[in-house]
Amino acid sequence: MRSVMRFGAHVGRGVRRLTADAVLGDRRRFPRRVTDLTPESLSEIIGGGVCAITPLDATAGTSSRARLALAGDGVPESVFVKMSAGTAGIRMLGELAGLGETEARFYRELAPQLRRGLPRCHGSAFDPLTGRYLVVLQDMAVSDCQFPDTLHPLSTDQMAQVVGVLAHLHGTFWGRLPVKPGGTGQFGWLQSPSSDPANLLTPSVMKMSAKRLAASTAIPVHTGRYIWENFARATAIVDSGPHTVLHGDSHPGNTYFCDGHAGLLDWQVVRRGHPARDLAYAIVLGTPEHVRHAVERELLDTYRQALAAEGGPSLDADDLWTRYRQAVVHPYLSALTTTGLGGLQDDTIALEGLRRAVTALDELETVAALRNSG
Repeated sequence: MRSVMRFGAHVGRGVRRLTADAVLGDRRRFPRRVTDLTPESLSEIIGGGVCAITPLDATAGTSSRARLALAGDGVPESVFVKMSAGTAGIRMLGELAGLGETEARFYRELAPQLRRGLPRCHGSAFDPLTGRYLVVLQDMAVSDCQFPDTLHPLSTDQMAQVVGVLAHLHGTFWGRLPVKPGGTGQFGWLQSPSSDPANLLTPSVMKMSAKRLAASTAIPVHTGRYIWENFARATAIVDSGPHTVLHGDSHPGNTYFCDGHAGLLDWQVVRRGHPARDLAYAIVLGTPEHVRHAVERELLDTYRQALAAEGGPSLDADDLWTRYRQAVVHPYLSALTTTGLGGLQDDTIALEGLRRAVTALDELETVAALRNSG
């Protein structure tokens, strides 16, 4: 009953924000569309003297995104902006996941504490009345950067760099979070994935996705049936402590490489949790299985050493291996629902990610690792 009430409150907040936005419309000063951005409004966000804005290109998805050329005093030549999605349906999905609010808050409150591994943020803002948000980032398109995806997987050296970025993130915030989520402190707003109110729907969405995909692909998607049938227990095991700050979406499509250095994009689902969740998501989806077999233990050792160097603890190798095997729940869940729902990612990329996740689930005996947990 408590989970139903929390989910209802969560949905209600999203509905109220979208309703307020529709009623207030352009009377609200907060920019609603890329075309609403003026030199004055952008200057207020980035703290600079913008005199003119010229749109360069724009795309849409779970957010509205655009590159803008700027003219003015002490401002970058161009920036990349992310704003709320253009349609109410996608905005509501974003509200359920807290995408915009999370990313704006991450860049405002947590990103300044990280030395590397993310784009420079020129400013961010969030409107709690309407749920609208704006994040102004470094324009990486003007740099000589590589942007991998699942179909163009990372080399072992590149994956080791990503693991190092995760170690920097996790180590920076290790030991600083409250024991339980909540409170008014700096990290009180961070939730663990297992406490997400939308989890009330997740097992049903997984089951529906598996049924649909079993009829259209040869991928043995029902390998993970135990997970949706025992969802609360499985996610509680994966999210048991110790906790640090997680990226939450560290698949290869959210990585980049500039000037020989790795980084992570799309900080929309930052959460608190055990580091194995980020590691499993990155390694399983970013590495073809014939390569993963040979390098995953080595990558985990690289991570353990880097985490200790970044101020974190010296994790036990066997314990991290077990937690990593259990955490394959995360890439499996994400790939299954993304592919099953459709329209959220390129179909070829989604299916390849699902194939890797299901293969890892089987080969790493994730279900057995969950069953055998305490």
